[in-house]
Amino acid sequence: MDYIGYLVILALIIIVLSLFFSFVPVKLWISAAAANVKIRLGTLVGMRLRRVPPAKIVDPLIKATKAGIELPINKLEAHFLAGGNVDRVVNALIAAQRANIPLGFERAAAIDLAGRNVLEAVQMSVNPKVIETPPIAAIAKNGIELRAKARVTVRANIDRLVGGAGEQTIIARVGEGIVTTIGSSAAHKDVLENPDRISKTVLEKGLDSGTAFEILSIDIADIDVGRNVGAQLQTDQAEADKRIAQAKAEERRAMAVAREQEMQAAVQEMRAKVVEAEAEVPMAMAEALRSGKLGVMDYYNLKNINSDTDMRESIAKGAEKQ
Repeated sequence: MDYIGYLVILALIIIVLSLFFSFVPVKLWISAAAANVKIRLGTLVGMRLRRVPPAKIVDPLIKATKAGIELPINKLEAHFLAGGNVDRVVNALIAAQRANIPLGFERAAAIDLAGRNVLEAVQMSVNPKVIETPPIAAIAKNGIELRAKARVTVRANIDRLVGGAGEQTIIARVGEGIVTTIGSSAAHKDVLENPDRISKTVLEKGLDSGTAFEILSIDIADIDVGRNVGAQLQTDQAEADKRIAQAKAEERRAMAVAREQEMQAAVQEMRAKVVEAEAEVPMAMAEALRSGKLGVMDYYNLKNINSDTDMRESIAKGAEKQ
């Protein structure tokens, strides 16, 4: 029984020690002490209680201490609780120190919390980055289209990383400068002969103001000749003018046809009235004979006059035919 009791006690001791060492990072505390980083066990236990992985704080702190950078552990823990990347911030501080770039923890933490890669920014300050723009089309004054592609060499500006515009703004501004330079050229040949005009114009505008970068150089990588937009526009304008002229001519023709049809209708109406009036003449003559207003001799004289008139008209038509 005594042997079994000892085994039970030993098992309980092992369980208690296992729980203790799993909750209290003694191994991490020993590593910190070996690196001359003074951290109390209570501090590590407090990190556990605050749901902060101690390794994510202690390992970067050891790294910073070995690099000769003094960092308060409370600031590292606060940065982690704010959602920052402690290890990346410490790496950036070490890289900045090696490159003699002035960068404090507060600024590095602010850059990291702003969503920018502070380590990449420090590396870009040492080793500038080349941004290649897509082909940008612009039209010279003579109507020839040019497509230019530029390579922009930029260096990160640590002071403007928080609140500064990114790469897309640089690309957009460079594209605007290319379009302005080509568009103000009298002929596309001027740009092809001196492509450095684009670089000079773009650099003179200070396109890096308000951005997180500093433009070091702008090089025109390629220029291609595109369409003759001016000729195409003139052709389209001529075709449009022709269609307008055709439409106006069709409108005039339709109006002339309508007027002719109105005149024909008016003539037919007049003829109908004449026929109607001629149809009433015999009736009027008959009424005049009945009422005595027209005598028989008067009627025959009228007939003779009509016959004589018809004869004269027949003779005149025959003479005209001859």
